Amino acid sequence: MTASALPLPPGPKWRYPGHHLLMLRRDTLGTLTSLAHTYGDVARLSVGPTHLISVSHPELIRQVLVSDARLYAKGRGLERTKRLLGNGLLTSEGEFHIRQRRLAQPAFHRDRIATYGSVMEEKARRVADSWHAGTPFDVADEMTRLTLDIAGVTLFGANLGSDASAIGVALTEAFRLFRVATLPYTELLDSLSFLPFNRRFNSARATLDAIIYRIVRDRRASGETHDDLLSLLIEARDTEGDGGAMSDLQLRDEALTILLAGHETTANALAWTFYLLGRHPDVEARLRQELTAVLGDRPVTTADVPELRYTRAVLSEVMRLYPPAWTIGRKPLEDVEIGGFRAPRGSLVLMSQYIVHRDSRWWPEPDRFDPDRLEESEGLGRHDLSLCPFGTGPRKCIGEFLARVEAQMHLLIFARELFLRSDGPLEEEFTTGLNLLSKYDHCMRPEIRALAMEAV
Repeated sequence: MTASALPLPPGPKWRYPGHHLLMLRRDTLGTLTSLAHTYGDVARLSVGPTHLISVSHPELIRQVLVSDARLYAKGRGLERTKRLLGNGLLTSEGEFHIRQRRLAQPAFHRDRIATYGSVMEEKARRVADSWHAGTPFDVADEMTRLTLDIAGVTLFGANLGSDASAIGVALTEAFRLFRVATLPYTELLDSLSFLPFNRRFNSARATLDAIIYRIVRDRRASGETHDDLLSLLIEARDTEGDGGAMSDLQLRDEALTILLAGHETTANALAWTFYLLGRHPDVEARLRQELTAVLGDRPVTTADVPELRYTRAVLSEVMRLYPPAWTIGRKPLEDVEIGGFRAPRGSLVLMSQYIVHRDSRWWPEPDRFDPDRLEESEGLGRHDLSLCPFGTGPRKCIGEFLARVEAQMHLLIFARELFLRSDGPLEEEFTTGLNLLSKYDHCMRPEIRALAMEAV
């Protein structure tokens, strides 16, 4: 039987036009989770004329992202991110994406990432020194500033000067407006330049463009090689293809993609990690024990990362519960079969890591924070894609290793220097834009470790 002859997946009937869209706008994660629990691993909603198909079994996700990847394009939501990111690795398609990935891959080699360890340590210590015992702060904001600072240095080099502040302000403003920019039907408003949203978004984008193009132009004119990602991207040649290099436009698009997608993922993972450690002192104590056993009093380096198994398990468990990239979208280029059902050409196939990561088939007591479950002996019997915060297949996140190393480095540096304590209940309400964000501040109070230990 051909895919076109198969039935559509099951799903609820809409009560009035726009009903399912309104449900998604009000509570995206709740709606998709309920859909999977009620109708199974392949389920459907109607969003206007478009079928939205939820796929929540790891093996079916592998089918879409790996074995049948050629049958799909990126989803509509990421198409609209081109308003900011252009045709970078996150948004490009087909042969152009393959070429860009070949050109960018050396910049994310493990040996290259190891050279950034000293930058990560210096920046993290500077942030830790700026915190005052007992004075609360929003840890998500602090981690966003830290990771953006590091992303700027590793991408453009240490001599950014006043550009560093301008990039930070413009990128923060662009990202704050980013969720509105990618909502359904927002493209209808693009031509209305007088709207305050469009003016602020376009102004932030113009600022970023001007700075990045000037940095690229000056770097090319100098002929100098710097120890940063930009130099690697400029010097990269497509030896497996046409032998060419990236144009200024391509460099701009990849630089913005690295800045926007890279720092936000790590910042979110760290914010949730500190928030959870503040409520689980037993986990925090074990993490400190590992830190002392492996490192003693010497500084943390990227070479220590493979030896710190429990620390890695803590971060993986955090990203299981709160995956920064909470869903992956694909658009079938023709009618395709998924789990015995038809996904029509032009529909939107959503595969939510949040739903898979909290599926009791793979994770007993899935809502409980328990890093012990991620010990190697505990993983037997689980599907290998039951934990996939960075995706899989040919479009798997190119910066996964960098994000993991940076998060682990920062976690260890902060854990050595101080305790972070959080007040109030753990609030699980989210903003589902490009990344999974909390609707509430992650307010925490630092306690200097030495003083806290004296008080015990």
